[in-house]
Amino acid sequence: MIYNLLFPRKFSEASMSWLLLLARVMFGLLFLLHGIQKWSNFQELSTVFPDPLGVGSSLSLGLAIFAELACSIAFIFGILYRLALIPMIFTMAMAFFVIHGSDPFAVKELALVYLVVFTLMLIAGPGRFSVDRILRKFLVKDRK
Repeated sequence: MIYNLLFPRKFSEASMSWLLLLARVMFGLLFLLHGIQKWSNFQELSTVFPDPLGVGSSLSLGLAIFAELACSIAFIFGILYRLALIPMIFTMAMAFFVIHGSDPFAVKELALVYLVVFTLMLIAGPGRFSVDRILRKFLVKDRK
């Protein structure tokens, strides 16, 4: 009995979909909290926010807020899931490699964790419990 827990044969599609949903909700909510914090402090941050793209601090902050608010909500619900992950991955790549590139690892560790999780989630897909799965049924006619 205990060996099934320690050495499972395989995950069912439903089990994997529940796991993906849990990861989407957990990491999406955590990322959303970063966006809410930036949004609520927009005035103070807009003058000092890093500008790695050379578009100005306010616009860079706005793009980060878009990735952390709008895209994380889409990520949580699985709406245009892979498209929503692109700005999230880009934001964390910029944070890890550019903004905190010369900082100690402890400072940039969280950005790396998000970058790895979001990249793996991009590869894995949203799973069965997503709005994209419902949309696919209406938009795409599967060939047999």
